Amino acid sequence: MAHCVVPEAEAILDREFKVLDKGFVRLVDYMGGDSRIVQAARVSYGEGTKSYREDAGLIDYLMRHEHTSPFEQVSLSFHIKLPIFVARQWIRHRTARVNEISGRYSIMKDEFYLPADADVAAQSEDNKQGRAEEPMDAAEAAKIKALLEKGQHAAYGDYSSLVEEGLARELARINLPLSLYTEWYWQIDLHNLFRFLSLRLDPHAQKEIRLYAQTMLEITRAVAPAATESFERNILHGVRFNGAEMVELKRRLGAAGVKAASVAAGAGKDGNATSENASGQSQEPLLKGKALERFEEKLRSGKQI
Repeated sequence: MAHCVVPEAEAILDREFKVLDKGFVRLVDYMGGDSRIVQAARVSYGEGTKSYREDAGLIDYLMRHEHTSPFEQVSLSFHIKLPIFVARQWIRHRTARVNEISGRYSIMKDEFYLPADADVAAQSEDNKQGRAEEPMDAAEAAKIKALLEKGQHAAYGDYSSLVEEGLARELARINLPLSLYTEWYWQIDLHNLFRFLSLRLDPHAQKEIRLYAQTMLEITRAVAPAATESFERNILHGVRFNGAEMVELKRRLGAAGVKAASVAAGAGKDGNATSENASGQSQEPLLKGKALERFEEKLRSGKQI
């Protein structure tokens, strides 16, 4: 199969998609699309031997059954401008190829991230790594943003002075804050991009990186629409149930074979998931406390807990 050209992707090449106050995402190159995925899966067939509907069905089958290698045949290259604190979360995804601007060689720009008023919130009381849902009032938000901006200006002023005095750039930069914007080129295959998106679009991810992920999801849709739709349906908006949860789900639905499934998963005669000791005597239900709460929340929210 020759080079794959996707008109929708060609139309957005090098276009800046704004993110946050000063950031952006640009698609600078791509290799392959939906047709490349199906070609990789149907090695013995040529392009056009199947209808779009059949191709989309095959892609969905591959996604549902976690046949990941055909998705690895597609890759996307992005140019991204982002705050350093977002970059440090992002770089945890180690399956991409990254080239970042270096403060050892370049003078860093006087560009810092300031959150919008609606994003200034107190520490969450039930989430140790996140902020509360309700923002602070406008006066308090303005006070906090002024304090952040003051620190940013002071740090950059010191940095500029040190550079002008002849200090090595690699040392002058070390007091610059995490709110400073950096830039990098980030290239990744589609399978690992979907993994990145599944984690960074999760409501538990920090809002700033979620906004980048949302923008990249839309860019990815232009490159591989059928694969992206399948990813959203099966992974992003899907949930997984463990064995005990499946027993409880079947019991609630009155599904046939729930007794046999209960035995296989360690469920009691009444259909409630339980463990059994060596003598076969029923023990405490498997779904209780936090486990039961997580199961109930999955049913309520439709989200992986």
